[in-house]
Amino acid sequence: MKLVFMGTPDFSVPALGALIEAGHEILAVYSQPPRPAGRGQKERPSPVHAFAQEQGLDVRTPVSFRDESVIAEFAALEADAAVVVAYGLILPVSALEAPRLGCLNIHASLLPRWRGAAPIQRAIEAGDSESGVCIMQMEQGLDTGPVLLERRCPITAETTASSLHDALSELGGAAVVDALEQLGRGEIRAVTQAEEGITYAHKLEKAEGLLDWRQTAAELDRKQRALTPWPGVQFLHKGQRIKVLKVRVLDEAPQAEAGTVLDLPGVPLAVACGSGALVLETLQRPGKGPMEIAAFVNGYAFERGEMLPLPEDA
Repeated sequence: MKLVFMGTPDFSVPALGALIEAGHEILAVYSQPPRPAGRGQKERPSPVHAFAQEQGLDVRTPVSFRDESVIAEFAALEADAAVVVAYGLILPVSALEAPRLGCLNIHASLLPRWRGAAPIQRAIEAGDSESGVCIMQMEQGLDTGPVLLERRCPITAETTASSLHDALSELGGAAVVDALEQLGRGEIRAVTQAEEGITYAHKLEKAEGLLDWRQTAAELDRKQRALTPWPGVQFLHKGQRIKVLKVRVLDEAPQAEAGTVLDLPGVPLAVACGSGALVLETLQRPGKGPMEIAAFVNGYAFERGEMLPLPEDA
């Protein structure tokens, strides 16, 4: 097919690569404009922009799709379809209807669960046992369009936001190639999303990262895996925010008030939670590198029995 690709972050790159490998003609690639980045704040193209340039593709970076001239240029491509993956700009109805087969979106959840901005992180945080990708026919609503195809993958006790991001990124590329093939043969049927089970994956906020020891150890473990690398999770100690990079749940733990540093044989640092305890295995102080806990506590003391502050004490 003759396709337009629209995407911006790393998550989108495998899908573009899969479409090229499948032999589709990429008429143009749309990505968000270059942004200042790094110490020198020099403008840097998005991952999709950089990859598309390496492939010799035409890259377009409009600031928005509200400009009629931008929509006209998009429509003039006369694409069979547009594939949209974490593009980041809102497309008006006139743009959604411009390609012959419309615009297809790769969404990183099993719709209608986790519509919205952060489906990968919210699925882990909520304790979902699986995630996946949906190839959706785009319409005006937020991730409300009919689903053409879905692919599933498990979420385990070791799944992190980074590992699920990478798995779904690859899965999405393979899935959209399958969907386009079936669509071209007229062998695919769009299924309206169910009215039941709708949830929204609200945008991640930096303030969410502060650990509340009153939650269960299992909840805090999921939070750590969901919110790393961004916004990251931290706890307060002596006025510092200490970043938590790796944890382990201890279901059988002595009864103690939530936030108490426990005295456990062979465990350098464990904290009582609302239920169970959280063993902290890798930490990072401000301005320092990550350290495994045995080395960390050699140069930074925690008193057994002391209380770690709660978020309202921040």
